[in-house]
Amino acid sequence: MKKESSFFVSGLIIGLIAATAIFSLFVRSMDGRSEKTVLKLGHCLDTNHPVHKGMVFMKERLEELSGGEATIDIYPSSVLGSEVECIAQLRSGDLAMTKTSAASLENFVPELKVFGLPYLFSSEEHFWTVLKSELGRKLLEKGNNKGVKGLCYYDSGSRNFYTKDTPIKTPEDLKNLKIRVMNSEMAMKMVSSLGASPTPIAWGELYTALAQGTVDGAENNPPSFTTNKHYEVCKHFSKDAHTRIPDVLLISTKIWNTLDNRLQGWLVQAAGESREYQRQLWQEETKESLETAKENGVTIHDVDQSLFAEKVQPLYEEMEDQKMKNLVEKIREIKP
Repeated sequence: MKKESSFFVSGLIIGLIAATAIFSLFVRSMDGRSEKTVLKLGHCLDTNHPVHKGMVFMKERLEELSGGEATIDIYPSSVLGSEVECIAQLRSGDLAMTKTSAASLENFVPELKVFGLPYLFSSEEHFWTVLKSELGRKLLEKGNNKGVKGLCYYDSGSRNFYTKDTPIKTPEDLKNLKIRVMNSEMAMKMVSSLGASPTPIAWGELYTALAQGTVDGAENNPPSFTTNKHYEVCKHFSKDAHTRIPDVLLISTKIWNTLDNRLQGWLVQAAGESREYQRQLWQEETKESLETAKENGVTIHDVDQSLFAEKVQPLYEEMEDQKMKNLVEKIREIKP
């Protein structure tokens, strides 16, 4: 009997030890899951857009680099608000990341107005040489003291006019037309200088505004034109390439400062790699978008860009901000 009791006690002890060990492993596993960093990213683009796909690539690379310690939850299509609203959430620390046009940052980072100047860059090569230069990196960091830290630029191509009824072949064709623009001082000045009436409208509301005739047209790149099906309303797309305004991937400085050095490094690397991946997608998507537009009855107009460049030259001549003048000179001094 004593022997059986001894075996019982021994078995009970072994069972308790085993159970304790299993529980300990379970707790550590749960702790590991609770420590996983999840960054919430909100933006306004469709999931078919190459910029969205670039950010999905970044999410996957961050997971690989961190060994699963960190990930990004992406909320597209304005689910978390407009660009301006997402920027405000970053500044308050309620949202970790967003993608925005450089133009939408003008109110916080005045230096970024320079990207809104028409025909500032001599070519696409010149544009990317500037973005990757020391000057480009410094511009990316200008929002640090405003609560938003730039991680990388994304390709947003060249912006072009598209309209419902009136084909834009020369600047004179824009006279008295209502053209949707971003909420950007420089964009409004540019459109005004070409004789049109600039009308700021949130991107998510533009399709309805075009369909209802609130505006006669808009200006953007080919992928944005097609992924948002604006070709269903606007049947003329003019390749005037008046501006090259990059998209900017931002993180809240309040969130950034809570991340350890390892995670910051992984995130910077993932963002940089996603930029190169997104640029490749952009080239492919731009060609496909123009083909899609044609297939849906849109006429693509090749125009004499020099006529438009000449028309907006007064914007440079009338520029009073000396800092902006200096910035323009520095950009033009950089050789592609």
